[in-house]
Amino acid sequence: MASRKKPSMQFRYYDPPQKEHCLALLGQSWVREYGNGIDYLHFHNLMEIGYCRQGNGILVLNDRCLPYESGMISVIPRNYPHSTNSEVGTTSSWEYLFLDPEEMLREVYPDIDYNRSQLLEIVQRDAIFGKQGRFPQLTSITIAIMEEMRYKRDYYIEAVDNLLKSLIFEIARIIGNRDSSEVKHVFTVNREGVAAIRPALDYVGVKYAEQMKIEKLAELCCMSETHFRRLFAEYMGMTPVDYVNMVRIRMACELMKKTNDSMSDISLHCGFTTASTFNRNFRKLIGVTPYQWKKNPENYESGLLKFHITAAPGW
Repeated sequence: MASRKKPSMQFRYYDPPQKEHCLALLGQSWVREYGNGIDYLHFHNLMEIGYCRQGNGILVLNDRCLPYESGMISVIPRNYPHSTNSEVGTTSSWEYLFLDPEEMLREVYPDIDYNRSQLLEIVQRDAIFGKQGRFPQLTSITIAIMEEMRYKRDYYIEAVDNLLKSLIFEIARIIGNRDSSEVKHVFTVNREGVAAIRPALDYVGVKYAEQMKIEKLAELCCMSETHFRRLFAEYMGMTPVDYVNMVRIRMACELMKKTNDSMSDISLHCGFTTASTFNRNFRKLIGVTPYQWKKNPENYESGLLKFHITAAPGW
């Protein structure tokens, strides 16, 4: 029996200009009939921020078809399937920014992997789409960046750099509002104190799949185990064991998004000795089973495995 052919999807990649932290697609070049002759979705290597200056049509976000009009803004994470389709026979005017949130967060948190990875997970979790009045701060920052990139006045690179950081935090607020305690926890990690336990954090980040003893982590930080446990909980807001499991679960989530590996293989690869231990810790931290999480529509990256992907440079 012939194998069933996978539907197509296109991967479009963008490279921001050297020394600039975002790529801006602005002006008359982006007044067009979007979607004409295109019957497939696409995704990007960078986050896309779009602002509709004029026009009507449909914005397809994964499996959602949402009508757009002038004054609407969209935030589409990397690897998120989507397409823009003007109303048949009409043109729309969109302007876009493409940026790498991880690069921006690395500048904000150069020494705190925990904060950086948690915030990156939040801003990559889902798309944002709506009218300017619903997201006034997000829209205001986006338009300010676009104007800086349009006219490129003195110090525009520095101005854009700071505006982009504000943009990332505003996106995190909007998406994280569904679980405000999670966002609050990211912002309350003790940045100064983390330096004392940095060797342990770095070790866990590399050796998470291996057997992990808290005594070893304490030795790396030149502390007694009791002192290490106390400081770790004070600085990170969780126990060392919970942190190790959190890192392992995060890596498991990445594997579930990007592979079709079995849950037992994933659990072993991420340092859990049994599937039941993996399931128990996953449910404790995420709130659902690994299978339920993988099927969640928010895990859009795992859906890419169902498509035949072709690559093309961005517009």
